[in-house]
Amino acid sequence: MQNNEVYEIFERYLREDKKASANTLSSYMRDIRQLGEYLEENFDTTIINAADEELGAYIDYLRSIGKSVATVSRSIASIKCLYTHLCIKRYVEFNPALKLVPDKNVQKLPQILTSNEVELLLNQPNCIDAKGYRDKAMLELLYATGIRVTELIDLNISDVNLTSGAIRCVNRGKERIIPMYQAAVKALNDYITLVRPQMIASPDEPSLFVNVSGDRMSRQGFWKIIKYYQKKAKIEKDITPHTLRHSFAAHLLENGADIHSIQEMLGHSDISSTQVYSHLIKKQLKDVYAKAHPRA
Repeated sequence: MQNNEVYEIFERYLREDKKASANTLSSYMRDIRQLGEYLEENFDTTIINAADEELGAYIDYLRSIGKSVATVSRSIASIKCLYTHLCIKRYVEFNPALKLVPDKNVQKLPQILTSNEVELLLNQPNCIDAKGYRDKAMLELLYATGIRVTELIDLNISDVNLTSGAIRCVNRGKERIIPMYQAAVKALNDYITLVRPQMIASPDEPSLFVNVSGDRMSRQGFWKIIKYYQKKAKIEKDITPHTLRHSFAAHLLENGADIHSIQEMLGHSDISSTQVYSHLIKKQLKDVYAKAHPRA
């Protein structure tokens, strides 16, 4: 079910069942449409297929761009109302909005890993078997390019150019070429030449990354992989595939990259989505100043 169908179902429910006022109807529908756009833009998924982590990321995003506590609270109420109705009507099997709780005190920015934490995570896969080589290549590629998890698993072998050290990423008809650092190129080369030929179920398999059955890696499968290595690395932060995307963007910006170049690599159609990382860097600088300056 596409988002437009969800909008129609929810609007009909608000009008006919809840008898919502014009203002409530307008604000709730605006909240849900903004959620749908965010999920498509950042996770390449729909409202029906969204996970609780992705809804949480959306709420964190609202806080990060300075939305008021009242606005965030109303957005959470809108989302909870929507998913309660979808559950009752059995459009979804479980309610991913249950964990959403308004925070009256803290305005959260996207969580990122430090450079040391990234190194620790990337060093976890042991390249002693096929799974280790594959997982190493996936993690390196995700941090090297900042692509979404859906884009990662949708990659085909034909999308990789090891000679030029870049990948071709196509999302909703838009193509972008993203460079990779040398360690990511090496990890990919090792996987493609040493491991993938033995892992694929068929010589005609187009998928770049495959599971143990030799078929295309699933989104859920990669989430389990990254959680496994978070636990193995003993990193306390809650790491998701999107955490590496956030870290990629923030680290580039922190080291002087142009925000428009980062926007292009991330595939953001709206620069405001990329400017979140500017807020993040500014907050980090303020925190460093507050801790380090003798008169702060």
